[in-house]
Amino acid sequence: MMVHFLDGTYELFRHYYGRRRFEKDRFDQCKFAPFGAVTGVLHTVLEMIEKGATHLGVATDHVIESFRNRLWPGYKTAQGVERALLAQFHPLEEALAAMGVAVWPMVELEADDALASAARIAAADESVQKVCIWTPDKDLAQCVREDRVVQVDRRGNKILTADGVREKFGVAPGLIPDFLALVGDAADGYPGIPGIGPKTAAQLLNRYGILESFPPGVLRDRDLALRFKDLATLRTDAPLFGDIEELRWRGPTPAFAAYAERLGDARLLQRCLGAPVV
Repeated sequence: MMVHFLDGTYELFRHYYGRRRFEKDRFDQCKFAPFGAVTGVLHTVLEMIEKGATHLGVATDHVIESFRNRLWPGYKTAQGVERALLAQFHPLEEALAAMGVAVWPMVELEADDALASAARIAAADESVQKVCIWTPDKDLAQCVREDRVVQVDRRGNKILTADGVREKFGVAPGLIPDFLALVGDAADGYPGIPGIGPKTAAQLLNRYGILESFPPGVLRDRDLALRFKDLATLRTDAPLFGDIEELRWRGPTPAFAAYAERLGDARLLQRCLGAPVV
């Protein structure tokens, strides 16, 4: 059995900006297609089901802010995110649930923490042969385990195994939080340690191991680096589901017809009803 976990927040951004670029010369998206990104994500999920996905879940950021904003004042917030995009977060969660898909809207934790937690729970089930985490976010590389738990980058059509993580970042998956602590993550809003780039970070980590084991004097701003590592370390203890069968897609709920009508995409319901149910 293969289990698929999708980064709903990333997919919503991807479809929102992709649709806007496509339609910018045709009409005002916010006026004519207020749920365009939502329908895009739903079609993406249906495509996965049509291609054979039987067990899947979607993680979303119900709110952008999380506990990490208390750890670092510069951590990402909803500031600067377009209102038309923010307005589609909750409708996406509702539509996914109506479509019969397991969805985890995160508040105190982030969607990435939910993906990490889901991967841990699924990997502990011996009936699961492979866990696929669908997101290009580099912090999810810490969840990769050999070729059993992999990261899938839809953009580049790439699958990262543990060897792939080592090739891409220069360190093993378990050292990704330490790596990001040193080099920073602009998307999440923390800068890393000045003067340390990816190559130097990989050399240091491969020589000394985790940041806590660095000898005195090797790393300046050690306390700051450890704070960044805390930001980069995904939490894996979210109680998302207890049985892998909770993730099996059994078709849409009776409420989905109304959601498809609300979203203004008649093809959604037709496609959903025609998708294979195993």
